[in-house]
Amino acid sequence: MTEQTAIDLARALAAACAEHDGVPPFNDQALVELERGERRTIGDAVALAVVSDRDREVELAVAPSARGQGRGGELARRVAAELGAFDAWSHGDLPAARAIAASLGMERVRTLLQLRAPVPPAPSEPDRLPEGVRPFEPADASALLALNAAAFADHPEQGRMSADDLAARMAEPWHDDANLVVADGTGSSGGGLDGFAWVKPADGDIAELYVLGVSPSSQGAGLGRRMLSAAFVRMRALGASTAHLYVEGDNAPALALYERSGFRQWAIDVRWRHAPSSDG
Repeated sequence: MTEQTAIDLARALAAACAEHDGVPPFNDQALVELERGERRTIGDAVALAVVSDRDREVELAVAPSARGQGRGGELARRVAAELGAFDAWSHGDLPAARAIAASLGMERVRTLLQLRAPVPPAPSEPDRLPEGVRPFEPADASALLALNAAAFADHPEQGRMSADDLAARMAEPWHDDANLVVADGTGSSGGGLDGFAWVKPADGDIAELYVLGVSPSSQGAGLGRRMLSAAFVRMRALGASTAHLYVEGDNAPALALYERSGFRQWAIDVRWRHAPSSDG
């Protein structure tokens, strides 16, 4: 299978699964890294695993038309035989994924919650960004990366976003600089950026809060609420009526912020770990 064929298969399979399941089987970072040659695939057009050998991480999908035939379990066993120890994401925590994990004796090690809320109406007319918040400009890229690294230092995926990652995401058809808003830094943050919120148009009337980050030096001062308000401004501009986001299940401060703003659990993503014993 050529590299381009693998990318095309992964994207086509992801689209089919997302339409059927309501959640995509591969996250954006996995597809970005696949296109850059940093991940590879195992499988075929109906049962495909996207694999990171560096992180020993796997995301697996089976075409809706081929389910119930054991293709997912067969592919998972093939991955386990080749990799040994690995982690796998189950987006949506679907029953079939739980069954495969159980058959391989995998351990549930991380929970990522998907939340949704109605986009609130504009508090005033015209609908403006909060004070101190403005649209992203290309000159902000380095400061944005520094802020992202600080805000997500403990996050295994978002925290490692590189300049190439940022450029790749900004090259996606869904990106518009107007939907990436930033808050200029104060003296406490060294004069860079203190916060950012990135909105991703999704299906129909849904917009995703793709990322919301606040500098550690500015946390607890209400900036998270301002950035969320700014994200709602951009969602209203897109005509969205429903906001969607992902948050770590153990991130109590973020969960409190979102719950106060009307977000409620919609789905769960689970990270499973395959750690075979040394004695086989």
